[in-house]
Amino acid sequence: MSWFRWKKKGIIALSFAPPVPRPGRHGIAIVACVKNEAAYIAEWLRFHRAVGVRYFILYDHGSTDETTDEIRRTLPPEAFTLLPWSGGVVAPKLDRLIDWQVVAFAHAIQNFGGDYRHMAFIDADEFLLPRQGSTVEEALAATGGFPNVALPWHMFGTSGHRTKPDAPVALSYTMRSADPMSRLKHASNFKCIVDPCEVVQASVHSFKTRSYGNIACNDAGKRAAGKEREQPGFYSNAFLQLNHYYSKSEQEFAAKLARGAIYTLTSKLITDRMTTTIRNIQLSQVEDRAMADFVAHRGIVL
Repeated sequence: MSWFRWKKKGIIALSFAPPVPRPGRHGIAIVACVKNEAAYIAEWLRFHRAVGVRYFILYDHGSTDETTDEIRRTLPPEAFTLLPWSGGVVAPKLDRLIDWQVVAFAHAIQNFGGDYRHMAFIDADEFLLPRQGSTVEEALAATGGFPNVALPWHMFGTSGHRTKPDAPVALSYTMRSADPMSRLKHASNFKCIVDPCEVVQASVHSFKTRSYGNIACNDAGKRAAGKEREQPGFYSNAFLQLNHYYSKSEQEFAAKLARGAIYTLTSKLITDRMTTTIRNIQLSQVEDRAMADFVAHRGIVL
């Protein structure tokens, strides 16, 4: 594995040789980095199991609550790998900190990728919602097997909740930003599902494959290279939608701000970014009940 490019704050992408497919590889695995998600992780795991996710590769970044216990209570042993994972990896000749999430993603691809047809790289506040079919893999059929699928964030705010609701996250938040492609939030407002045996470069929000370079497709199969993904014409949620429950309630968002980031950003920078993001989400909202309807129609227990 070699480091590929970096910014002043650190190295944000890694390049490597893709893993060799193993006999019988199939299904989809989720790769996620988690920290102190005990209140939410069981729901997230149950939902994704219900939509056909075969395996979870989870990197615990020093949780001090019952996150790891909840994972073990919710999933059978054959359905997950849980690894302790800390940051602080530095490329000495460059004196650059390597983004610890990127190191985890590269590790997951190289060590587990040969077993799976797809790997999704999302967080514990992001849900993969099939809009066609009952499973993520059925929804991905529209991509025609393209090895790099980029899904825009559908950003949900507080939906008027001041405190943590009793109902599950996926059912409680139904108001989201009207424009998933808005430049008011983040430039890197995508998460990806890839064929791990094609990936030659990994970062948090984008991947490169040996056959297509930085070209990705949307859920309907339309292709775009690099920043062309950010053009409105690339947007689609016809087959698969990525819901990002960014703030949850006002109370939970305040706690999130107080906790700070688990990434390599200063406290002030992450606070400014988060408050700007939630303000922009709630500037123009639409009701989106697709998740609640999906769960109800399929009898999914969260």
